[in-house]
Amino acid sequence: MALALFDSKSRTLKPFAPLDPAQVTLYVCGPTVYNRIHIGNGRAAVVFDLLFRTLRQRFPAVRYARNFTDVDDKINAAAAAEGISIGALTARYCAAYNEDVAALGTLEPTLKPCATDHIPEMIAMIEGLIAQGQAYAAEGHVLFDVTADRAYGSLSHRSLEDMLAGARVEVAPYKRNPGDFVLWKPSSNDLPGWDSPWGRGRPGWHIECSAMIARHLGPRIDIHGGGADLKFPHHENEAAQSRCAHGGAELANFWLHNGMVNFDGEKMSKSLGNIVTVAELRDRYPGETLRYALLSAHYRSTLAWSESLLESATAAVDRLYTALRAAEDPALESELDEPTAPSLISPALTAALDDDLATPAALAELHRLAGAVHKAKDQAERRDAAQVLRQSALALGLLRRPVSAWFQQGAGDGLSDEEIDARLAERQAARAGKDFATADRLRDELLAAGIELEDTPAGPRWRRAR
Repeated sequence: MALALFDSKSRTLKPFAPLDPAQVTLYVCGPTVYNRIHIGNGRAAVVFDLLFRTLRQRFPAVRYARNFTDVDDKINAAAAAEGISIGALTARYCAAYNEDVAALGTLEPTLKPCATDHIPEMIAMIEGLIAQGQAYAAEGHVLFDVTADRAYGSLSHRSLEDMLAGARVEVAPYKRNPGDFVLWKPSSNDLPGWDSPWGRGRPGWHIECSAMIARHLGPRIDIHGGGADLKFPHHENEAAQSRCAHGGAELANFWLHNGMVNFDGEKMSKSLGNIVTVAELRDRYPGETLRYALLSAHYRSTLAWSESLLESATAAVDRLYTALRAAEDPALESELDEPTAPSLISPALTAALDDDLATPAALAELHRLAGAVHKAKDQAERRDAAQVLRQSALALGLLRRPVSAWFQQGAGDGLSDEEIDARLAERQAARAGKDFATADRLRDELLAAGIELEDTPAGPRWRRAR
């Protein structure tokens, strides 16, 4: 089965074939950097990282761009509230975002463009739209004329009247049509701004992505991705201005949108104040637990976030690592980002990913493979089965850590790895000398400190209790 993806614009599952067989192009809307990201933002990062990984396994090259929006009114307000420069604020939260999504097991994109590095490209695109009569200048602003694009609304499948009714539209006397959106707006001296033919100002949100895509990936790309909440107005407006700027060519061959994360029955959002940040979650759970939880539902569905989801995800990842541990294979003590032996990846898991990234089926296959490890007849068969499990899991960005590292993470009542190893050596010496009272005492002391022991034919191994 070839890779098939659900295109939001056509509302169909379509076989994926790149515009250029030598290189797939993928653009995903990244964060507006004025605060730490919540787990809903993290879902988009993980979903499109999975797509990136899947494409890399199937095509010779993938050019993946995920941007930073580093000029925005929310950024201006946050910087003013802290009394710091806008540049200092955005640098802090760009770094925080990179740290958070790395903890979720995401690969580095090919490109991470910042909006403020592309102002000349934005101005040039706006000038072209004005010259073609599809945008107009008014009172220091430049606006896109939505009536100039006959296909406007084709992505979100709504009429102009429906879109206006369902959106908060800024009423302004300089607009020709209520739905016209800002490409450029004036900046006062206390706000970031750049010189332009329309005076000192700054770009609107939508033009930023169109300009960055055109510069780094070309006028037309294979896949444009983002959260379902971006479909309108952001992606609709992007598609319209890009279509007009490039002679009617569609911006993307596929539009992919991930579903929202709900918390207590409502969409998680900063405006509602019902968010839980990735940073807060990382203090309590391993990054792989969070990634597994985010992959547990199909990417297009709504994901209900809860403590029970996290507990079940932790137990699930633990079961997978326990299967690897049973193989007692030193080769599993390496840290890996991606499969190193693609031929070992389970065909059933590959088929699940080819079916529009069907992660519930892919995760179920991992647990079947873990069962095969435990059912192996001998150690050689067990090690072979464990390699299939790990290589298959790596296709999902899971089981990346050395096996021992998974079991030895955690607080352990403050005991360091070296202290634990020293007490284990003392216990082994006591057992060798048949001083079982001392050996039992040391085991009890370690257990009281949150360290669980397991005696095996190859010697004792330990894990930090959760």
